[in-house]
Amino acid sequence: MALTGCSFAGQEQNPSPTLTSPSATSSQATARPPDILVEGLDFPEGPAFDPQGELWCTELQGGNLVRVRAGKVDRFAVDGRPNGLAFDRPGRAWVCDSGQNSIRRLETSRRLDVTGNRWQTMLSEIDGEPLLAPNDLAFDSKGNLLFTCPNFSSEDPLGYVACLRPDGTARKIAKGLYRPNGLDFIQGGQVLVVGDTYRKILLHGPWDPIRCEWGDPQTWANVGGKEGPDGMVPGADGLLYVAIFGDGVIRVLDNQGTLVREIALPGMNPTNAAFDPGGRLGLVVTETEKGQLLSFPDIHPGPSIYDGGSTWP
Repeated sequence: MALTGCSFAGQEQNPSPTLTSPSATSSQATARPPDILVEGLDFPEGPAFDPQGELWCTELQGGNLVRVRAGKVDRFAVDGRPNGLAFDRPGRAWVCDSGQNSIRRLETSRRLDVTGNRWQTMLSEIDGEPLLAPNDLAFDSKGNLLFTCPNFSSEDPLGYVACLRPDGTARKIAKGLYRPNGLDFIQGGQVLVVGDTYRKILLHGPWDPIRCEWGDPQTWANVGGKEGPDGMVPGADGLLYVAIFGDGVIRVLDNQGTLVREIALPGMNPTNAAFDPGGRLGLVVTETEKGQLLSFPDIHPGPSIYDGGSTWP
């Protein structure tokens, strides 16, 4: 049964699992501090690798799409507040623009240093209402684009998760949430996980990419945190790496939602993470307290990649 129309306000679907400390053998810290790839970023978000293996992120407050190439940083104006970032198979950048309340796509001839680049608004409303400051996004195995719209303006459960199909139709797949933030797929794309920052939990349920239905999501893990869970990335090792904003850590969970490891960061406010498909940079993390893009080259299980966006015109 899809969650559409079902409310989480004032209730628990299941008691929140207690976050237990990892065992002494699970390496709470990395073997060495991370490499600092970039400093001085203006609220970095959404690290992502394009099909050519190049690293990108966004600057939420700076209003830029950022490319990191051979130690050089190139900025491309978005004219909004770009947050989540993902690339489709042709190499087009998709962003959640919380400033323009829209999902936008960069139409480009694959090189952003040539003329002719332009942004296209792919979605700006659902059911006749403007999007609610879209935050993060991910493609599923059929090319559907899922994204979160949190409610940061109050403590009312007005947040939701939505699905944009390649045919251009969109609908809310979960309503009555507080601050749905990061999201991604685990278990071969069969399960959707969404973090609710306000409640400090991860919601977990089977995903049907044909019907675009999130079946009976339940509280899967209480990951805690001063603020709570932000972005996340699944690894090819079957683990889920979750940025905990305010705690300065990446918490790593197994398929049962059990904490198996914590990765300490130099700053307190990680926003999201990605894995280098080439393995060289390993785990890449955006962190806003110090405005850094970090690399943990020793953590390199490889990404759990789906062929998202291949069906989009």
